[in-house]
Amino acid sequence: MAVRRRNALILISTFSNNFSTISHHHHTSHYRKQISLANLFQSFGFPSSILHRFLSHNNFLLNSDPSQLRNSLSTLFSFRIPQKTLISLVHDCPSVLEPQFLHNWESAFPKFKSNAFNPSPLMIASLLRCSRKFQLNPLQLSLKVKIFKGLGFSDDVTARVLEEFPSAVVMSEDKIVGVIDFLVEFSVPRDEIDRVVRLYPRVLGFGVEDRLKPLIHEMRGLGFSRREIKAEVVRDPGILGMEIGEFSRCLKLLHSLKCREAIKESILGDGLVRACFGVKLRVDCLCGHGLIRRDALKVLWKEPRLMSYDLEDIEKKIEFLVQRMKYGVDCLHEVPEYLGVNFEKQIVPRYNVIEYLKGKGAIGFEVGLKDIIKPTRLRFYNLYVKPYPECEKIYGRFSGKVQVKRKHPDGLWKLFKPQKFHQTSKDVKNMKAFMDSSLV
Repeated sequence: MAVRRRNALILISTFSNNFSTISHHHHTSHYRKQISLANLFQSFGFPSSILHRFLSHNNFLLNSDPSQLRNSLSTLFSFRIPQKTLISLVHDCPSVLEPQFLHNWESAFPKFKSNAFNPSPLMIASLLRCSRKFQLNPLQLSLKVKIFKGLGFSDDVTARVLEEFPSAVVMSEDKIVGVIDFLVEFSVPRDEIDRVVRLYPRVLGFGVEDRLKPLIHEMRGLGFSRREIKAEVVRDPGILGMEIGEFSRCLKLLHSLKCREAIKESILGDGLVRACFGVKLRVDCLCGHGLIRRDALKVLWKEPRLMSYDLEDIEKKIEFLVQRMKYGVDCLHEVPEYLGVNFEKQIVPRYNVIEYLKGKGAIGFEVGLKDIIKPTRLRFYNLYVKPYPECEKIYGRFSGKVQVKRKHPDGLWKLFKPQKFHQTSKDVKNMKAFMDSSLV
């Protein structure tokens, strides 16, 4: 009995060791495969920061032949697609790396160019994504493009649609014609319709009854005239991309703003419709970086100056906040002033001063975003710059070498100096008489 038990334990131990060895070898092989693929993608310019997550979420790549993957990536680059666009394409739609799919595209591409027109690299990237999504080969896609052009759109408009919203070419003709008819009924001239579609191709994907008409009805219900709405739609068709109820929320936020009159005038300078659309764009920008919509609206309400900045400036500030300052986007909910202050004159110099002092070991406590942004310029200078003369050049604003520009030219005060009148003996006599009478 004891012998059987000992043999069983030996068998279990052996099996366990073998399984552990197999598992270890499998894990090592899997890890080596990931490293090999990561090196391959990096050689084509893919940033290392996205590769671990990308490979973990696309296990089929680990089972792919590395030489075929290399050929697929080379084929994609042969279409002269900009590297940033190509990386985004592969990251969002990794199935475009499938060898047979790319072989079909490569072989049929010359015929596709002759049937359609000379496509731009950005258009090719969009068509590859569309082709993979709807399982269309290049010849089928070129036929769809011909049908789309037959609806009366110019080559310029068609090219723009294929770059920005290629799914339009696989939509039913009735749906596209319905959008065009809606714009005609809305008194938009035919030549302006081409402009609307060129500037905002995604309008072709909206339903007339469930999206476009309710949006116009909502805006009319808020007191805007049909003529005013039409003028703004032609000026910037992106307004038609607002969700139902979104315009009302943006208008409510604008009416509730508590800020200086000058800021409010700069926000509302182009009209309320335009201002509401500006709010929507900035909310979308903040949400695109990770804030929820409610917090994005609060940031805008607390820091109205944000609405007077271009989207490029906002993007630059958020990128600096995350990439250089190493703070999370959630900090904006607590310190919305960060997005309202000047980037070059305030954010960068203050950050540079704090980083210098940290590196020198002069700051022994944690400095948060609030401590960098909220103090006035003079207070920040007194706290972090004045005690350290070498920081004068870094900060600049209150440096002794930096002259503060006067608001008025020298000597202007003399023009406002009261005119002097010489006292006569008669004036002195009258003054004495007045004083004597007041003492009686």
